Amino acid sequence: MSEECVAVTGTDEPSGKRTWRDRLPAIPLAFLGLGIYRAWIEIVFVGSFVHYPAATFTLRDTFDFTTSGMLLICMLLAKRIGPLYRRKPVFVASAVMLALSTCGMFASIWVPEYASLLGLPCALLGGAGIGFTILLWSELYGCLNPLRVAMYYSASIIVGALIIYIFEGFKLPWLFTLTMLLPLISLALVRRSFGQLPKAELPSTTWVRFSVPWKAVLMMALYAFAYGTLEQPLYSSFFGPHSAPGTVIVACVVFGGVLMLGDKFDFNIIYRMALPLMIVALLIIPSLGFSGAVVSNLCISGGYTAMAILIMLICSNICYRYGVSAVWLFGIERGVRILLMCLGRILSWAAGTFMVGAIDGTYIVGAIGICAVLGGTLVFLSERDLSSRWGATFLDQTAATREIVQKQEVADRCHALASEYGLTTRESEVLLLLAQRKTVGIIERELFIANGTAKAHIRHIYQKLDIHSREELFEKLAIDGLQPLD
Repeated sequence: MSEECVAVTGTDEPSGKRTWRDRLPAIPLAFLGLGIYRAWIEIVFVGSFVHYPAATFTLRDTFDFTTSGMLLICMLLAKRIGPLYRRKPVFVASAVMLALSTCGMFASIWVPEYASLLGLPCALLGGAGIGFTILLWSELYGCLNPLRVAMYYSASIIVGALIIYIFEGFKLPWLFTLTMLLPLISLALVRRSFGQLPKAELPSTTWVRFSVPWKAVLMMALYAFAYGTLEQPLYSSFFGPHSAPGTVIVACVVFGGVLMLGDKFDFNIIYRMALPLMIVALLIIPSLGFSGAVVSNLCISGGYTAMAILIMLICSNICYRYGVSAVWLFGIERGVRILLMCLGRILSWAAGTFMVGAIDGTYIVGAIGICAVLGGTLVFLSERDLSSRWGATFLDQTAATREIVQKQEVADRCHALASEYGLTTRESEVLLLLAQRKTVGIIERELFIANGTAKAHIRHIYQKLDIHSREELFEKLAIDGLQPLD
């Protein structure tokens, strides 16, 4: 008896009410390791609660410029070095550089007379190491569908903040030891996460010629610039940018929204949070005193976090749908974003030193920041759809490209059918895998669900679509003329 018939006639349908686990993908803990490297950045280079003698205002800029430079170099070399997850020396080099950077920063506390000598090499090593780490995690998230990206990424942000809160209670020797382990654990988890992905879902080794999705890159760059003009007050508060209440609140809203609503969650909500929060922050800072700064810090961190989640969704979805190299795409996006953020930060620092006529430089920088946010808004409104190419196109029509386009055509048809017949999130995922001619066993492994559960979902899909076999499903999807997808 075929798998489809077993699924239709079997009695393994989940009983009782549907739980969140039935409606949504499980969350393997290894996939949340992205939050660990975020915690490391704040503890070591933002210094929200650890004060390093080696830390200066320019040290953070050096760290950021090095990170941006490493990302852009990897982008230029993406065709040669990607996919990164297959290169063990990248993991080793990242671990060594981040460990040495951590040691150097903490050493400046114990031997402050050498602090001036330790700062620069620590920033260079840390920036290079974290650049590789960012790209490794970006490659992983580029293998996941948007629902999973939204869940895992927002949950990772929460995990990173919790780590920072916990670490604040440790004495210095313990703090050093555990901080030293953070990047090593993050790298170990990203490696483990790749091992949990089905072989067919791993980053493609085929180079897809794809033009830059310039609208997405420009939108995030403009928001990052505006954020950079507002970022400095965050360092003088009780929280850093990765542990600020606004950051955690927005991440919780996204995570809770996806958890509760599944594929009915409107991703545009993320943008609707970002725009007013950034505008409020830009208007409150120059007009109010300390009380305004408290509110603005909440808005700054929340607005930027919302945009960071949105751009992760956009870029990872382009990689997921079209097989674009995550090293190339995220190298461009993150590299440009960090550069514009640094530019905004430097401009904000210089704002208090000049005036234009009778207008203080702070107000001028604030106006520039508002213009940047409005510019990013116009770019977003020109697309809106998460599944858009955001200004990019395929640059060739090779067999590999045609296969990618075909795969996306099947995915689009499955999405339309799922919407028409009211399939749940889990059923939509199973439908796509059925359309890709994958067996029940493979579906169970790819979706991290128990034995027999996939058959129950197939049964529900067939009942809703009023069909009885996979052949009838292919007819309904009108994909009989397409090549089988493996």
